[in-house]
Amino acid sequence: MFWQERVAILADMLLDSQKTVAFTGAGISTESGIPDFRSPDGLWSKVDPMYAFSAETFIYRPEVFYQVGLPHMGAITSARPNRAHRVLAGLEKAGLLSCVITQNVDGLHQQAGSRRVLEVHGHLRSAGCMNCGSAITWDHLMEKVFAGQMPPRCGDCRGIYKPDCVFFGDELTADYDEARKESSASELALVVGSSLEVAPANYLPLLAGRMAMVNLGSTVADDRAELIVNHRAGEAMDLLWSELQRRGVVKTEV
Repeated sequence: MFWQERVAILADMLLDSQKTVAFTGAGISTESGIPDFRSPDGLWSKVDPMYAFSAETFIYRPEVFYQVGLPHMGAITSARPNRAHRVLAGLEKAGLLSCVITQNVDGLHQQAGSRRVLEVHGHLRSAGCMNCGSAITWDHLMEKVFAGQMPPRCGDCRGIYKPDCVFFGDELTADYDEARKESSASELALVVGSSLEVAPANYLPLLAGRMAMVNLGSTVADDRAELIVNHRAGEAMDLLWSELQRRGVVKTEV
């Protein structure tokens, strides 16, 4: 069966579902210029994640993240949404999607117009002082870094600022509990751009009644999926929107 035929089946599944959640990973954002993690050219091929992005390392040597890890995150903060992000936002607006659950910290779903986004691994919009809890914007954090503060410190208590994203060894965000409830109450989980290798977030789509996958490569949960579309997220989601337009379900462009 051609991938285009599978997208038509995906449209059927979406229209049959009374409640659908989307679950997204790094693969949805590669078309926005953000490298994934585990491919031969991915982020982990350039830096040891357990060294530069470890919660334990940050506690004892926070400068490691700012000197080694942060320089690799420029593509994340400068990226813009692609077609896949915009289609998911359009599905939510059309009442076909209850929310987006994402492992990504890039904020591209919100930029694309998605209103209900559960960020189980946090985001890069702000940072918090590890001592007093005061918050600053990401731009303010970068100002401190560019001014030579390694690590950047709170102006009130001199505590160290930590980005509001989940490091290896951190607990997941409060959004995770909400995402678990949403997934459990859903008839369909639409997985877009995730290999489902990172626990415990990878269990979330398995809680839904049915699961459909849109991913360029195979995943560890392919045997649990009712439908698999092995194709680029942008093209697959664009065709899904066109199929829904053809059926008269959606009428606008996204």
